[in-house]
Amino acid sequence: MSSYLKLQQKELELKYKEVLARYENLVKQGTALDMTRGKPGFDQMDVSDEIFALVSTASGFKNCEGTDCRNYGGLDGLIELKYLFSQIFGVDHSQIIVGGNSSLNMMFDTIAQAMTHGMGGEPWLLQGGVKFLCPSPGYDRHFSICEHFGIEMIPVPNTPEGPNMDIVEELIKDEKVKGMWCVPKYSNPEGITYSDKTVRRIAAMKPAAKDFRVMWDNAYAIHDLYENGDELLNIYNEALKYGNEDNIIMFTSTSKITFPGAGVAAEAASPFNVKLLKQRMSYQTIGPDKLNQLRHARMFPNFDKLKEHMRLHAKILRPKFEAVILVLESYLSGKGIAEWTNPKGGYFICLNVLPGTAKRVEKLCDKAGLKLTTVGATYPYGIDPNDTTIRIAPSYPQVEQVRAASEILACAVELAALEKLLNK
Repeated sequence: MSSYLKLQQKELELKYKEVLARYENLVKQGTALDMTRGKPGFDQMDVSDEIFALVSTASGFKNCEGTDCRNYGGLDGLIELKYLFSQIFGVDHSQIIVGGNSSLNMMFDTIAQAMTHGMGGEPWLLQGGVKFLCPSPGYDRHFSICEHFGIEMIPVPNTPEGPNMDIVEELIKDEKVKGMWCVPKYSNPEGITYSDKTVRRIAAMKPAAKDFRVMWDNAYAIHDLYENGDELLNIYNEALKYGNEDNIIMFTSTSKITFPGAGVAAEAASPFNVKLLKQRMSYQTIGPDKLNQLRHARMFPNFDKLKEHMRLHAKILRPKFEAVILVLESYLSGKGIAEWTNPKGGYFICLNVLPGTAKRVEKLCDKAGLKLTTVGATYPYGIDPNDTTIRIAPSYPQVEQVRAASEILACAVELAALEKLLNK
């Protein structure tokens, strides 16, 4: 297939008429599809239904330590889940806090605490002009937290190995830069896994701000689509080598393992940070939902059982991701108007279209009955400087719906590119 960028005006006109006719036919079909967010599908949630039978009067309400999970207490979670999450985080179980259903909530609380009470130093609010580094494109809800607290966001471009560390290492010389967001494995939306070199450079950083924190959101730590998934270096162990362990706060959850609205979240950090966070939590809550934690502990009595469960998710998700890639390759390969990632795990595929056309693609898709993540949402302040990034979330629809949605998307990408090349 010849690149559209090399075609003559008349050839582009012919292509435009052909693609426009295909698009108009898609619009007539009256499709209604949604790929706005990375939600697990019904088929994925069904594989966890057994969890509801694991805590009952017959099975008892006490955990392995004899704690009655119906009552108050257990500020930092059940010991069984601490041991389970310790294998995900790669730290000792004593450094883990197991909470409610939302890691986002734990991240929000951590930033809120830093703003009002500091991270071992003066409250960030009193210091004024707080800034955060935001590898971009990235997770929109991280950026929303910063906006809520009035934290200035500094975009940092991503590379195939993670954030551009040359830029990061220059920016952290500013003592107003208090932290950095990271989704280190199968990043949202690009599906990048940070290289060992990048992890080591992050771990070794000596920021000007002594209360700097890396918010290490390892949401897709065990979410491989294939047996030979990506490997992520343990950042905490690396940070220890440089005496930087207090710089790292890690997060994850079972939201995309069991149920998005009824999972279990956890954070892990240095002994200093854990003590600080627990002290503040004691004013906020008497304890998390231990019955839900007990259900999860019984469903996943060991790490092997958890990995076996994740293979069920992979079996469901893999055909959906492969359907997207197949359609994109069939319609767009060789035309010079789009590039896309092909991750080994996670929940997203990132599609980069001809600069200046992403918003137009979104509008064309919407007219044809396909809703996408708002263009710009994966950048700080909702501004994609090149109007090029589209996040594809194929997990929620069924495979045939994913295929239909991808065909609409591919057609919209082609049509928007031809419009731009023809100045229409």
